[in-house]
Amino acid sequence: SRGWKVRGHTLAWHSQQPEWMRNMSGTALRNAMLNHVTQVATYYRGKIDSWDVVNEAFDDGNSGARRDSNLQRTGNDWIEAAFRAARAADPGAKLCYNDYNTDNWTWAKTQAVYRMVQDFKQRGVPIDCVGFQSHFNAQSAYNSNYRTTLSSFAALGVDVQITELDIEGSGTQQADTYRRVVQDCLAVPRCNGITVWGIRDSDSWRSYGTPLLFDNNGNKKQAYTATLDA
Repeated sequence: SRGWKVRGHTLAWHSQQPEWMRNMSGTALRNAMLNHVTQVATYYRGKIDSWDVVNEAFDDGNSGARRDSNLQRTGNDWIEAAFRAARAADPGAKLCYNDYNTDNWTWAKTQAVYRMVQDFKQRGVPIDCVGFQSHFNAQSAYNSNYRTTLSSFAALGVDVQITELDIEGSGTQQADTYRRVVQDCLAVPRCNGITVWGIRDSDSWRSYGTPLLFDNNGNKKQAYTATLDA
């Protein structure tokens, strides 16, 4: 009724599966996954702006390999199959791939996802957007090549969105990083979404890192002002 757009998250994911799914494998699991994608996307057809069709399918190491999961073990084409099923079920929705630790252009994981998207575009596999979770902390820090990452993916012909943004830290340093991230997105014409992963620091999955725009009491932080200014 308000004209708001809804992003569906997520149709196929290795984590937090129901017990019946964790006990399946092979062809039975593949068919169940495709049935789930088809039924859910059909149910919401015409109501969802974009779907995170597949979430976090690549390994977090330095190899650039696929994550070893029950879905991956059904065959290397499972991501493609999920995207094709989603397109058939809801032709009007934008179809996205979403992952974390894909922010730094030099990382093997980033390059592996890039190659997958490039391959999909070349072969006509339906993909419209790539989501970058961008959970920045000391182990996965913001890097000045972040804009290169966003623009390189966009050049493949997909939209890019920052889907789960949080930046551990405080004060001016945290505010400056939020500002840079927003500026990087604004500099890439096909970067058309920024979602902060929570409201108050106390609500965050990383509350110890005070990574959000509002403090525990709901007051605006320096990071809020920097984001708005940018």
